[in-house]
Amino acid sequence: QVQLVESGGGLVQAGGSLRLSCTASIRTFSTYAMAWFRQAPGKERESVAAISTNGYSTTYAHSVKGRFTISRENAKNTVYLQMNSLKPEDTAVYYCAGDSSLSMVVRAPAYWGQGTQVTVSS
Repeated sequence: QVQLVESGGGLVQAGGSLRLSCTASIRTFSTYAMAWFRQAPGKERESVAAISTNGYSTTYAHSVKGRFTISRENAKNTVYLQMNSLKPEDTAVYYCAGDSSLSMVVRAPAYWGQGTQVTVSS
């Protein structure tokens, strides 16, 4: 069974940076496309960024493009989300997700982490 564990969340001031990590407990991590989602209080969960199996293709939500960067290290079974120039509206629980393709992982990923809280103060 696939297990995804996020880390790196916390409290940061507006304009600051955080890097989230997600480590997967699977031997075939390199065959999974990965994504980051977020859910703010009272809002629906939304896709933030996604990356293909080999890391060559990435997609971003319009609201984070140019500020967030998704990357992966297949040798470490880990995907990252570097978040710069953070804004209070980025406050949310951030979830790591995985599935077999980029198109699937952004729509309805099969595997989810437990989430990590990111709070950006103004």
